[in-house]
Amino acid sequence: CGEVDIRPAPSARGSQASISEVFAMLRAHVATGGYAAVVTPGTGTAHRVVEQLAESETPAALLEAGATPKEGVVGVLKGPLHDGVVVPGANLVVITEADLTGSRVATTEGKRLAAKRRNVVDPLALTGGDLVVHDQHGIGRFLEMTERVVGGARREYLVLEYASNKRGQASDKLYVPMDSLDQLSRYVGGEAPTLSRLGGSDWTNTKSRARSAVREIAQELVALYAKRQAAPGHAFAPDSPWQAEMEDAFGFTETVDQLTAITEVKADMERPIPMDRVICGDVGYGKTEIAVRAAFKAVQDGRQVAVLVPTTLLADQHLQTFTDRMAGFPVTVKGLSRFTSSAESKAVLDGMKDGSIDIVIGTHRLLQTGVTWKNLGLVVVDEEQRFGVEHKEHIKSMRTHVDVLTMSATPIPRTLEMSLAGIREMSTILTPPEERYPVLTYVGPHDDKQIAAALRRELLRDGQAFYIHNRVRTIDQAAARVQALVPEARVVVAHGQMPEELLERTVEGFWNRDYDILVCTTIVETGLDISNANTLIVERADTFGLSQLHQLRGRVGRSRERGYAYFLYPPEVPLTETAYDRLATIAQNNELGAGMAVAMKDLEIRGAGNVLGVEQSGHVAGVGFDLYVRLVGEAVEAYRAAADGKTVAAPEEQKDVRIDLPVDAHLPQDYIGSDRLRLEGYRRLAAAGDSAAVDAVVEEWIDRYGPLPAPVQRLVAIARLRLLLRHYAITEVSSVSETTLRLAPLQLLDSQQLRLKRIQPSARYRATTSTVQVPIPRAGEGVGAPRIRDLELVQFVADLVLALDGKPQGSVDVTANLEVSV
Repeated sequence: CGEVDIRPAPSARGSQASISEVFAMLRAHVATGGYAAVVTPGTGTAHRVVEQLAESETPAALLEAGATPKEGVVGVLKGPLHDGVVVPGANLVVITEADLTGSRVATTEGKRLAAKRRNVVDPLALTGGDLVVHDQHGIGRFLEMTERVVGGARREYLVLEYASNKRGQASDKLYVPMDSLDQLSRYVGGEAPTLSRLGGSDWTNTKSRARSAVREIAQELVALYAKRQAAPGHAFAPDSPWQAEMEDAFGFTETVDQLTAITEVKADMERPIPMDRVICGDVGYGKTEIAVRAAFKAVQDGRQVAVLVPTTLLADQHLQTFTDRMAGFPVTVKGLSRFTSSAESKAVLDGMKDGSIDIVIGTHRLLQTGVTWKNLGLVVVDEEQRFGVEHKEHIKSMRTHVDVLTMSATPIPRTLEMSLAGIREMSTILTPPEERYPVLTYVGPHDDKQIAAALRRELLRDGQAFYIHNRVRTIDQAAARVQALVPEARVVVAHGQMPEELLERTVEGFWNRDYDILVCTTIVETGLDISNANTLIVERADTFGLSQLHQLRGRVGRSRERGYAYFLYPPEVPLTETAYDRLATIAQNNELGAGMAVAMKDLEIRGAGNVLGVEQSGHVAGVGFDLYVRLVGEAVEAYRAAADGKTVAAPEEQKDVRIDLPVDAHLPQDYIGSDRLRLEGYRRLAAAGDSAAVDAVVEEWIDRYGPLPAPVQRLVAIARLRLLLRHYAITEVSSVSETTLRLAPLQLLDSQQLRLKRIQPSARYRATTSTVQVPIPRAGEGVGAPRIRDLELVQFVADLVLALDGKPQGSVDVTANLEVSV
């Protein structure tokens, strides 16, 4: 078989002039008897490409899947092709939509889009045993996805397990239809919780306890916010020419996130209201540079700056950074910590008082009584959650009269950020700096030879290493073993039970390169930025949690050097299944910023505690992180409205609407081939909160996958019926038999009962249970005619509900705008 000559197709990459050139090339190619095709990812795009080709006077036609392009006409078809090709031997040119628009190069931007408001359930990512939270029924365990045929109608369900109502009995199961996926979210909340009981009051009580705790905290946040709004702050002047000069001297290229955060901080400073902004981003992602620029801006306006850090090591690191960045400008930067001599401390305190010192970087010494400032304008707080309660209160009181910029390396979940929007402004830095490489990760059995080789390689490039041994009792023996393996290295030990001063001096010595290897416990987990340390060895990695492993690995690979991480386990001890899963996950997710999703779980809870106070974590565990965040959002909204003099009704508990009718409603696999996209479709439709949102989903489906087949039309009709029932607070519509429907709860006035009798003489209303039972109408005349089903039945239920309210039939058309499939 001979070789085939295949070349890349010409690419326009989004430029209009280049697109015209590609179209002209296609026109010339088909005019001379060649074959040409354009492949697009969606049906709607295919239609648009045909129109564009027609406008450029190029003959074009839509092709069915599997059809061959015709001579003289450009065929346009839907398909999953990324790059176009030219096959001269077959006289064929194939162009893709990406060749025309360059759309795939923008995917990196897409990754930075805000996360969805809810920690939604992706059924494909669930494995048996995963915990989920159902808004109405509480915490359950996912068992499986299944299909059931009820009354001849096929539907897909998730099966959840709940605690049994009686001791000794089997657990209860709940079948959640795919069109109710919006009721579910992943459970994130610390240790394994107990499962809720179906129909019990436990879940309701847990939820109301969390709700009242949330109200207190929301009230406090809003009160602080109101004070800030009322306080006369200082509006800083726009940037001076010196500011631009100082910023240009930055030795790196700023990331997009960094630039956005800097712009947001400056805009806050220029407002006459005190700033309160949190900047979140991993260590080494460039938060300090934002603080440097904000501090410089404040000094240019004649104000002083306090930079508060939790440890003397961080104070030294920041002092060095600030001094280097401000060199060459008339800005005085000083440090104040436990290690500052008393004479120096006095000089610094005097300088703060008379205004001769512009920026002071220090630990909580800056918060002690007797510290006075001449003209304090900005306070930068690094890792606020690591300060004690009194210090935090002190910082909180500052927020009402000076600008406060807080930096946090613990990621604050996006969902929480949205709930607090406008109360505490937040900027998130997700993009790693350029020239950062992913850390090469090795997971395997403990081997002395390998450890010695890894440490020697690091020493050969004049680097340093962390050796993690998490038992204080035996850490000195571990250090002796390391020293024996690499006798030429300078080894030092650090752990949390050492006297604080000795610990800080040790870590500082390591930072100053007095030692090569730091044998330590997990104290290095957060906040330590030692760019020269690029090898990490973790003993007994099988005993660590996933987020700990992720955080530890984040300590290396912070500079332009490649980082190496070794996670080792004892070869003689068999790994437990969970330890194996954790180590496998950490080995697979070694991209920059990857593993964040993996390790986010307890970090999210820690992040929530940092913003809202640690005492809240019990409530987070009780109801799950996701539901908790929504409660915070609702409470904050209510209090803000109250503060503005408006009234907001207490948020209605959105009841789940159960629709169990003989309606064959699902997304067929031959309509949406990918399981993930199919389930994403179910979820999008379930989450649509109004008819406009349903219409948007329909429009997108028609655009991407073509006209809606009958089962999909019924699925959309049920989504519209659900919105109508929710409006009337009806939570159940089901077929109690092949001939009868039940609607509940429905509390009918006397006039409505008469109306029901008039339009449905055989209907029965029970006031005690607030239920209505109605016979399902027949599809034709005569006793033997079958009962109506599918779209007709859905419309019948909608018309009945409207008629009871005195509205004309058809005023809600559940089948509107559903393009019929041929």
